[in-house]
Parts: sequence; C-alpha cells; structure tokens
Amino acid sequence: MRIFNKFKLSNFKTQNVTDMIYMFCECKSLIDINLSNFNTQNVTSMSYMFNKCESLINIDSSNFNTENVNDMSFMFNECKSLKDINLSNFNTQNVDDMSFMFYGCECLKDINLSKFNSQNVSNMSHMFSECKSLTNLIYLILILKMLMI
Repeated sequence: MRIFNKFKLSNFKTQNVTDMIYMFCECKSLIDINLSNFNTQNVTSMSYMFNKCESLINIDSSNFNTENVNDMSFMFNECKSLKDINLSNFNTQNVDDMSFMFYGCECLKDINLSKFNSQNVSNMSHMFSECKSLTNLIYLILILKMLMI
C-alpha cells in the first residue's frame, strides 16, 4: 500500500508522456495533488488515473490539455472523499469512453461539465453511479450533444 498524503510534482517533465493510465491508482492516503504544471498535450489515455484515491479531496488539473485523450474511463473512480473538481478546461472532443468516470465519488457535490463535448463518446455507462452527494450537475451542453447523436 502506498502512503502519500501530498504530492508536489512541479518539476515533473511530462511533455512526452502519452499514457497516464494508473498513474496515481490506489494512492489511498493521498489527500491533495497539484498537477497544474503537468504538460498533458500528448496524452491519449487517462483511464484509471486517480482510481481508488479514496482520501483525495482536491485535484488541481486546471491546466490539463486533454484534446488528444480518447479514454477517461474510471479516471476518478471511487475517489470517495473528492468534494469538488474543476474540469472547465477539459477538452473531451476525442474521448470515446467515459464509463465509470466518477463512479463512487460519494462526497462529490458539484460538477460542471458544461464544456464537455460528448459527440464521440460511445460508452458512458455508470458515469455517475454511486455519487450519493451529487446535487448540482451542470451538463446542459453534454445532454444537448447526446440528444443530437
């Protein structure tokens, strides 16, 4: 079991990374992570990236460039303590799989997906299942695009 409470990754060089699958998976004691300096322009998969980070409360992914990502399945799966996440800069135009993306995020209350483009998504199964505290889901554009498919 990994025992980390906080990561400081400001000097991490990620400009050539294409795959972030399982990157922080099961970091069960991780509470806070600032990834604002991550260069994610070449990343194609973020699947399971924070899977089962059960103590994680805050993720700063505000500068993520997700324009080339095609798989976000299980990305925040079972982040049981996550209360708020800013995905306003996520470009999801090429994402095919969002299944289980927020599954089991029991403390997540608000999520703004207004800029999510779901036009190419083929799998959204269980995307918000077990999000027991979710009361505010801003998803108008997401729903409109789903209806246009």
